[in-house]
Amino acid sequence: MEQLLSQIERWVLWLPVAFGLGCASYLVLPREPLLWPLLMAGAASLSVLVWANRYRSALFIPCALLLALSAGMVTAKLRTIQVAAPIISQGTSTPRTVEGYVVDVLSPGASGGRIMVAPVYVEGLEPRQTPLRLRVTVQDVMVTPPGSAVRLRAILNAPPSPASPGAYDFARRAYYDGIGGSGFTLGAPRQILLDAPPLRLRATLAINAMRWRVSSYLVRVMGETNGAVAAAMVSGHEAWLQTQQVDDMRAAGLAHILSISGLHMAIVGGFAFFAVRVLIAAVPRLALRVNGKKLAAMIGLVAVLLYLGLSGAPAPAVRSAITASLAFLAILLDRRALTLHGLAIAALIVLMIEPEAIVEPGFQMSFAATAALVALAEAWTRPAREINAPWFIRAVQWASTGLMASLVASAVAGLATGPFAIQHFNRIATYGLLANMITEPLSGFVIMPGLALGAVLAPVGLGAPILVASGWGISALSALSAWFAALPAAMITIPSAPALALPIAFIGLLWVCLWKGRLRWLGVPAALAVSLWPRPSMPDVWIAADGANGAYRQGAQAVLVQTDAKRFGADLWARRRGLTVDETPQFICERRVCRSPQNAPVTLSLWQGRKAPDLAQWQLLCASTEVVIVRADTSVPNACRAQMVFTARDLAKSGSIELWRGQQGWRWLEAERLRGHRPWTAQW
Repeated sequence: MEQLLSQIERWVLWLPVAFGLGCASYLVLPREPLLWPLLMAGAASLSVLVWANRYRSALFIPCALLLALSAGMVTAKLRTIQVAAPIISQGTSTPRTVEGYVVDVLSPGASGGRIMVAPVYVEGLEPRQTPLRLRVTVQDVMVTPPGSAVRLRAILNAPPSPASPGAYDFARRAYYDGIGGSGFTLGAPRQILLDAPPLRLRATLAINAMRWRVSSYLVRVMGETNGAVAAAMVSGHEAWLQTQQVDDMRAAGLAHILSISGLHMAIVGGFAFFAVRVLIAAVPRLALRVNGKKLAAMIGLVAVLLYLGLSGAPAPAVRSAITASLAFLAILLDRRALTLHGLAIAALIVLMIEPEAIVEPGFQMSFAATAALVALAEAWTRPAREINAPWFIRAVQWASTGLMASLVASAVAGLATGPFAIQHFNRIATYGLLANMITEPLSGFVIMPGLALGAVLAPVGLGAPILVASGWGISALSALSAWFAALPAAMITIPSAPALALPIAFIGLLWVCLWKGRLRWLGVPAALAVSLWPRPSMPDVWIAADGANGAYRQGAQAVLVQTDAKRFGADLWARRRGLTVDETPQFICERRVCRSPQNAPVTLSLWQGRKAPDLAQWQLLCASTEVVIVRADTSVPNACRAQMVFTARDLAKSGSIELWRGQQGWRWLEAERLRGHRPWTAQW
């Protein structure tokens, strides 16, 4: 009973959790629900809550949590209605002419650089069918800066479905971002003249054009290698990053430095806050007349908002900016800056704006790490120190306490984000904790402050020396990441657990962070669900959603039909199942047919042509073959009825497929069956 009474002031912390569960429950439904039943459920929950409050019932807290869950579902449904926009329904191999504005330069994909286009004309589509945004792969992003009007020829498709059943749904993310199609260009885009865009789009183009100019300036002053990292950290543009740089940072566990998130917001806001406090304290007259802490909080808040605009306001940066802004507002209102209540409010605000964020890895990892660190700070007992100790003893005490705090904080943050890294990315950086401990002072005290000062002083011509000095720090960071990446077993691949394991781990982690008292440790077994949950048996065959690639499993290796192209989905599938890709070409390809070697554990053949095979070609495909993939839209002849045959018509309905061979024959799992009938799916 004592444990329960101690939670009275903390039960409100579970309201954002219930709200988030409502958002997640809506997003994972197999069919799109109607709005009115959700509204009725919310009204019923509200009525019961009013009754419980009136009669002081013990059911008040459960009713409040139930209302929050219902509100989460309603909010997610309303958000889905709000962002509804045209989506290219069917892909075609016929190029289309597209005219529009380059909204932004995106992070490079597996096939090269990508741009976001706001189309005003798409060949073959009426205005009401034209998507709001298109994501297009181009040969050279440098010739298409944000703000330019372009005409291009592109092959467009609907946003891609999951690479394998149950994997991350790119199309769902694209739906909420307003992206109604993706594809690649044929030839270089040409700049043209178009009518002035709407005011809102014009403002977005102006901001992104400014961000691109800042990125270009950083690369020009610091050199392409260091400038590429600086541009990613300051403006979010990753167009200059080299593949090896990203791979090294990822293997060292430092890839989070390249994406603008909580770390960057904390450094920028914290640097502005402490710099202003020091300047005020250095002027005695000013220190006596001005509340230095509150003025510093105001400057820190402005710095965070300016940095958010410079970063392009990606979703992780928005979430981090909300959290940092609430911390500075708490200082202005004479409250504690970092509390679990403040974090709960930040989470609730983010979910009310973007309820779809609850299923995004960035949201899950950032708030899990922050909740763990705030809970740690809440439970941390400061050691008693002698007031009149000599300065050198106090310096040793301060250094030892700071080092210990840094070690514990890094370990706690790593443990909190571990389940999400395993489930979503299937990668564990073996030396990530050590690498972050070594590089944290470098990024926090040298690189980011130098980039911030250099960017601020650049308009008056004083930024270049500071940026060059910051580049030395980036060089050291790159050297360290390359060294850690080269160590034995630097990156370990771990297969994903069943989907149910992650929400259990999330709830367990939140129980540890939010519950007050010894009973909090009851959440540890649940928090370890992703690590401890038995993995399902590995599939024997994988087929890509477009039929352009496939693979069979040979032991712990994935043998691909194509090893030099169409690799993105194959790599994601292999990593999700804990497999390594055999880079040696094994399939025998002749003209339009690729066949597995005869000694393969599963015989597989793939027809690569868009034109349907004739009868003789069908016989060649099906001869001594267990699984046949045909990219053409055709029917299966009787001669191949004994084989497992998947045509373009089948894959359009099923999406990517995994197959298991058992004593009773083949069984398979389809991606579209798991996705259900939702506005972002092919079956909608």
